[in-house]
Amino acid sequence: MQCHVLTGAALDAALGDVARLRIAVFRDWPYLYDGDLDYERRYLATFRASPQAVVVGAYDGDTLVGAATAAPLADHADDFAAAFAHTGIDIADVFYCAESVLLDDHRGQGVGHRFFDAREDAARAFGLKHSAFCAVQRPADHPQKPAHYRPLDTFWRKRGYAPLDGAIAHFNWKDVGSDAPTAKPLQVWIKPL
Repeated sequence: MQCHVLTGAALDAALGDVARLRIAVFRDWPYLYDGDLDYERRYLATFRASPQAVVVGAYDGDTLVGAATAAPLADHADDFAAAFAHTGIDIADVFYCAESVLLDDHRGQGVGHRFFDAREDAARAFGLKHSAFCAVQRPADHPQKPAHYRPLDTFWRKRGYAPLDGAIAHFNWKDVGSDAPTAKPLQVWIKPL
């Protein structure tokens, strides 16, 4: 499997496939996202508009089977200003690793590390001081939590990330099986670069 950093026209050309991957992968625990392409197009427009956005594409032959996105956190200020308000960290210094999505049958081959390596390299190239992402917080006793679920905390910590105390973002989306969107808390994890 090959991974490539996509920017500019290549990034723009991949966004439709990234949208479909987000809908498929985020349907599972812990996201339980009941997504639609119209929302995805609006959401991914932020990456199209940012000159410092990157998409890391994982390809099986010519087929995009995974993707990771990132852009300066300042491009997402409306979503994150409140979460960072009392942290002492300027969002202008942070590269936001928005998502990593990979189809199940391609996991366990080191793609997650390649996703983070490429985004962190881009952040350093842009002169940013931190890399951050958000992790969905669900109750431990949630009825839809699979018995086999293993959180990714250990993977993230080995990469140097840690939860940022008091930094909780809130996003609304419709859960699978729900009639309307509800707010979800997301813990911000951060790493100095």
